[in-house]
Amino acid sequence: MTSTSILKKYSFVNAIKKISGLSPAGVLSLTIAALSLILYAAFPVNCAESEQHNNNLLCLGEQKKVEDSTALFNNAKNILPLKNLEKRKIACISIDSEHSTPFTGMLRKYSQVTSFSVTGGSFKISDMKELNRKLKTFNTVIIQATGKALDTPRVFKFINNLRKTKQLIICAAGESGILKNTDKLSYPVIITPMDSEISAVYCAQAVFGGVSISSNGKCLSPVRLKYTVPEDAGINCDDLKPVDEIMDEAISGKATPGAVIIVVKDGKVIFEKSYGYHTYDGKQAVSTTDIYDLASITKSAATTIAVMRLYEQKKLILERAVSSYIPETRRTNKKNITVKELMTHEAGLSPSLDFSRYITKDDYRTKYSAAYSVRVTDKYFLRKNYYKKNMWPRILKSPVETRGRYVYSDIGMFFVKELVERRTGQSFYKYLNNNFYIPLGMQTSGFNPRERFSRERLVPTEVDDYFRNTTLTGYVHDQAAAMTGGVAGHAGLFSDGNDLAILFQMLLNRGSYGGATYFRGETVDSFTAKCSDLNRRTLGFDGWDPESRYGFPSSMASRKIFGHTGFTGTCVWADPENNLIFIFLSNRTYPKTPNKLASMNIRSRILNVLYEAISKSTTAETAR
Repeated sequence: MTSTSILKKYSFVNAIKKISGLSPAGVLSLTIAALSLILYAAFPVNCAESEQHNNNLLCLGEQKKVEDSTALFNNAKNILPLKNLEKRKIACISIDSEHSTPFTGMLRKYSQVTSFSVTGGSFKISDMKELNRKLKTFNTVIIQATGKALDTPRVFKFINNLRKTKQLIICAAGESGILKNTDKLSYPVIITPMDSEISAVYCAQAVFGGVSISSNGKCLSPVRLKYTVPEDAGINCDDLKPVDEIMDEAISGKATPGAVIIVVKDGKVIFEKSYGYHTYDGKQAVSTTDIYDLASITKSAATTIAVMRLYEQKKLILERAVSSYIPETRRTNKKNITVKELMTHEAGLSPSLDFSRYITKDDYRTKYSAAYSVRVTDKYFLRKNYYKKNMWPRILKSPVETRGRYVYSDIGMFFVKELVERRTGQSFYKYLNNNFYIPLGMQTSGFNPRERFSRERLVPTEVDDYFRNTTLTGYVHDQAAAMTGGVAGHAGLFSDGNDLAILFQMLLNRGSYGGATYFRGETVDSFTAKCSDLNRRTLGFDGWDPESRYGFPSSMASRKIFGHTGFTGTCVWADPENNLIFIFLSNRTYPKTPNKLASMNIRSRILNVLYEAISKSTTAETAR
């Protein structure tokens, strides 16, 4: 039953229907408008907020009805929720669906999906052959169709032919004869009697395990993120309105030209919003799918998770000297430094090194060639093997002056990246991609995004007029990382917000996500817990700071919070006690680097709003 049919029960709605001749949906719109006017008269200040909250509650009510009436059949082989995403190439075919856009859009939250749309009534043999040709390289096909379309003999024949070479999943909306034949089919079928946007979104999430669904009398629990409204996590959306006000202040105060904010509570994405523009010229609005330079978040979202895997596999020992893994350090002042000291920034290394000052005219060219193949920007190419021949020797000779004290250092991550590559026998990026990003369904996280994405999705970070003399778009902001070819242990990772939400939800789950285990729970606990009396940091993550003036990252955060910030104006924080993830992506360094984002305390203030909303939610729940 939909929210429209609920309202049909009331006599005043029926009266309006008779008088106006409107459809039930029209009556619903008219009724909401009338109620809005009444509410405005009584509560003019809070009208808009209350309307959104009430709409969200209606949405939740309809979600519940979809969930209660939708079922999964033929899943004895546990095909759903889909697993092994790294082995799948997925296509979606929408047949006669008015809701193909929200359906495919939701599928793409979980994995890369190529979509096709066809009309069942005019589905010719020639169309069938052409679609089969396009599907040749795909091994998994999701069919979204109305019940009426599925009952068309030619469509049903096409689908049954596909099952011979593809893993099929059917999502049927509305009345369908397929329900009578489910026991004769060999592939999973999701059937929902409702044909609406909410049911389409629900079914898409059910395919990947973002929502629970009934199957053979059992309830399959969620194994991936769910995308929903704040009220689904017990939070009133009205209590999140101050986030908009803080972001208006940030953009008008030129702390950043724009940003993306994502909030995950209890495994549910309850807030996903973009603000402002790519640059202050206001030409391109920010989208939630835009890709940002994460800067030092790379240390946690790339380097640290690689170390965690090697630690679990006993391929490295944290207390062992780095010289055990990198022979070149044995005759240097680094020979006794431990892996743990590198991970906690207590190795005594310099914060950074100015590598660019040593570049000569012979070291670079403005055009690519086999001899000058290290791309720094479109018109700046360093000599092949420049890192190994020029940068690495300087790193090995760099000073060790503060060992045993906390000094935040990018240099330490150069050693850790070297360690990862030598212990795995793979390039840093390939190892991360194959072991984490692709299996998790992360589609944007990686290095050098210019090679994989259109420029429109890449948010510029700075107008560089001192080294590369260009606007940096899709090229890493950090100079040292740029000189390594864009792949480094301390910086270079790019991502959208959704990918970070997936990765950190896996960590909040203590190593599991999507039905797969990436780490043992005790490994996650060890690496995310404070492990030194000298500083607030964990093994590769940043943490809560009791000495911060405002409370870092928030005065209301639990002591177990972990995450990282990035120089470009980014941060990600995960709080196990509150089951909360906060992601903030911005390009505060554009066009230059004055840090108003920090001086205006933007990120911490937004995080405080989230904790206050959670507190109100908890208080309200206790009162009930």
